[in-house]
Amino acid sequence: MSEEMIDALPHGWRRVSLGDICEIQGGGPAVRRTEQVEAGVPLIRPADLRDRRIADRSDKVCVDSRTARDLSKYRVLTDDILVTRTGAVGRVALVTAEESGWLYNTHLFRVRAHEPTQAAYLLAHLSRRGVGEWLERRAAGTTGMRSITTRSLHDLPVPLPPLDQQREIGAALHAIDEKIRAHQEIIRATADLREALSDLLMSGDLPTGSPAP
Repeated sequence: MSEEMIDALPHGWRRVSLGDICEIQGGGPAVRRTEQVEAGVPLIRPADLRDRRIADRSDKVCVDSRTARDLSKYRVLTDDILVTRTGAVGRVALVTAEESGWLYNTHLFRVRAHEPTQAAYLLAHLSRRGVGEWLERRAAGTTGMRSITTRSLHDLPVPLPPLDQQREIGAALHAIDEKIRAHQEIIRATADLREALSDLLMSGDLPTGSPAP
């Protein structure tokens, strides 16, 4: 985030640290392979964060209900934000009602806004390129094993417009995200259709028309 971005704010806006308006918790469970089950409570990993949401993946990691109860401190709720702590630091995703009650693993932070209606705006801010660069500069460790601390995330500057503007900004960017996802679904469905059509045409199971005279 450039110094210019930090210095200049529109009239009526104020600047706070992320930790002033959110509860930030890291250190989710590191579940051993022997503790994983095929069906149970899913455990969210950094690889599950895609396009500011938690991807629906077929290779979910799950734990049984008893283990999940013991790890209830690391449950996520609707409108929580997850932030990658290690590796490609600063990637984010918003928890929806579908994932509420899931767990998150040791490579993620959970950010929970004191005012839940701020969640969409905070997600938009955290997903900005400048914020990612700000966090990357504060990451420590070797390439591929870099990580950020709770303190660094706590100190992240957040420009805050009045609450009604936060809601408008968050809603506008959320609507664009939904359009992006809809187009991605169309692309995936079209790619699947092409693959199926290719198999049919190349096997001769789907005639292409009458032979030329």
